[in-house]
Amino acid sequence: MAKEKRKRAELSVFKGREAKLNHAIFQILALKSPQTIYSIHKIVKTRRRLRHVRYASVNKRVRALQESGYIKKTGKKKTKAGFKASIYELTARAYLAILLNSINLDKLVMRVDEATASAILASIIYTT
Repeated sequence: MAKEKRKRAELSVFKGREAKLNHAIFQILALKSPQTIYSIHKIVKTRRRLRHVRYASVNKRVRALQESGYIKKTGKKKTKAGFKASIYELTARAYLAILLNSINLDKLVMRVDEATASAILASIIYTT
């Protein structure tokens, strides 16, 4: 029997070649926030399918996610080598992306009551 694929809204941050690394970065920062890029890289390399990922790739992804508003700098930390490394954490936009990625929209629409559906609809209309 074939495995059924989950139906969900695909967000651009979880599409394409960088989706796996973006998802891993989001999970790490959601569970162990705030972190430096080096510590994010150390944790990413412990993941089974991401052992080959280089520091430069994680650095590039974190900076791209920062530019798109999913991650923000919260400060600086002095490293053992004497340098100052930036500390990053997730923004509300990233938490919303994680939540929307895990929600089955069909189940949401079926379970929500009329007042909540109206509030969600009004919020979506207001932002577009």
